[in-house]
Amino acid sequence: MSIWTELSPTPFRVEYVDAGGVRTRTLRAGDPQAPAVVFLHGTSGHLEAFTRNIGAHAEFDLHAVDMLGHGYTGKPNRPYEIADYVAHLLDYLDAVGVRAAHIVGESLGGWVGARAAIDSPQRVLSLQLLCSGGTVANPAIMERIRTSTRNAVASDDVDLTRGRLRLLMADDADATEELVEVRHAIYHQPDFVANVDNLLSLQDMERRQRNLLRPEQLAGIVQPTLIVWGRQNPFGEVPEAAAMHQAIPGSRLELFDACGHWPQHEQAERYNALSLAFLRGAVA
Repeated sequence: MSIWTELSPTPFRVEYVDAGGVRTRTLRAGDPQAPAVVFLHGTSGHLEAFTRNIGAHAEFDLHAVDMLGHGYTGKPNRPYEIADYVAHLLDYLDAVGVRAAHIVGESLGGWVGARAAIDSPQRVLSLQLLCSGGTVANPAIMERIRTSTRNAVASDDVDLTRGRLRLLMADDADATEELVEVRHAIYHQPDFVANVDNLLSLQDMERRQRNLLRPEQLAGIVQPTLIVWGRQNPFGEVPEAAAMHQAIPGSRLELFDACGHWPQHEQAERYNALSLAFLRGAVA
């Protein structure tokens, strides 16, 4: 099963949008008259993280976006903080004429989605936090993210990219060779290489601390919220998800066995059914 096989049953297009002056790559699919769903990936990721989810969600107006400084989106030369990612998200929504959207955020994407829900609640209809970052600062994990990414970007050795992708998965087979090739090509764009420290800036302890989502801030999330977590998540253990669930009023927590950091990809069938039921309930 390839990315193209997964996407082909559903009409889609990949295009570039000017989002506040940043050339932004986006995959569009689904029903443009339906409520919008925006998929946001994790640190050093790209929109291909959601190719197993596009077809199943085609009843919605779908947007899978390369976030600021990531993938093939523009890369302003400055360290990125959460406010920068949120501003880019809102600029993107404005550019495509979406007043408010359901946000599906994996890892860094969840951090950004949660911050948007808190600061701009009128723009976020519901929130899905898939192995979301942003609530803790674990030096060992931060160093693992920083080192594995820098090494993969600095060397043309595809094994380092393969290892960086496999780090996310409970089963190495889910880090398909096609995804490895996609990520390797992205990692070795000259502008990505030059920008890698900017997109890793939240692995700096001082910067991370001032961007963290505190329990009292999470308590201000009023949107329907679904938290999905892999029990083998290498970047955050289950108590982190439980604390997030406890802090966000009315949230729902689902734990996936035999799953790492990409539940939407590793267990796509289960995740898609769960997400669709949640979204339909949020719309009703």
